[in-house]
Amino acid sequence: MSRKLVSFDWAIKKILRSKANFAILEGFLSELLKTDITILQVLESEGNQAYENDKYNRVDVKVKNSQGDIIIIEVQYSREYDFLQRICYGVSKDIVEYMQEGMAYSEISKVISVSILYFNLGLGEDYIYKGETNFIGIHLNDQLQLNNKQKQKFQKQRVAEIFPEYYLIKVNKFNDVAKDSLDEWIYFLKHAEVKDEFHAKGLNEAKEKLDLLQLDDKQRAAYRAYQDDLHYQASMFDSSYGDGYGEGKKDGILETAKKMLAKGYEFEEIADLTQLTIAQLEALSKE
Repeated sequence: MSRKLVSFDWAIKKILRSKANFAILEGFLSELLKTDITILQVLESEGNQAYENDKYNRVDVKVKNSQGDIIIIEVQYSREYDFLQRICYGVSKDIVEYMQEGMAYSEISKVISVSILYFNLGLGEDYIYKGETNFIGIHLNDQLQLNNKQKQKFQKQRVAEIFPEYYLIKVNKFNDVAKDSLDEWIYFLKHAEVKDEFHAKGLNEAKEKLDLLQLDDKQRAAYRAYQDDLHYQASMFDSSYGDGYGEGKKDGILETAKKMLAKGYEFEEIADLTQLTIAQLEALSKE
């Protein structure tokens, strides 16, 4: 059996910013980061204001944990080819935003970026990717380490712990088989459901607080409208693409694919960029 809940992205925007519901976010982050997370506060800035008419379906929440780390959680439905550059910009902006005048560099907050993606970003078969910064010797291939004084002063054990971390969760790549507690959360992110046998941190609270039937009439109506809007935008994208493909060479999709084939791009990469199928690309390659 499973429990049908409101989707995580809507919950971030409407419910999870309340301190009374921090346990849900804390559970998700604890499972993802493999350490117990305690949220102290939700941070507000230009980058994470909740806009009602967000045309890009982007939902952000920014929190500060008990270690002083800043954690950004972003849900993204719309395809963005420069998404990696954008999250790099967003993290850099947050580092500067929270660095006060006269502050020593050693006091810069670590920023952790968590992106929950409902589109296929780049090439890769996994559904969770982690990015961090390490320094590797060009000649000896050794990894730069912190000395004992640095470890004591910064309260860090590795160089990578000083720099931002990035987590990319490609929800649609998940095969629905929950092998561990983090997978239980990914299942929820994909289906807005929690199975009775799930025991990941925060999911019990999610079942209680995010139950669709527990919402008042106003919240339930707002959630239904939000879901309808997502379906509408998805349909508009499909319709626009269908018209574009019907136009064929007029819209340049086939010509672009041909040029990419001529330059030796892989079928999978061209398919991701143009939305053409592998079969269509195989046919083009024979023309």
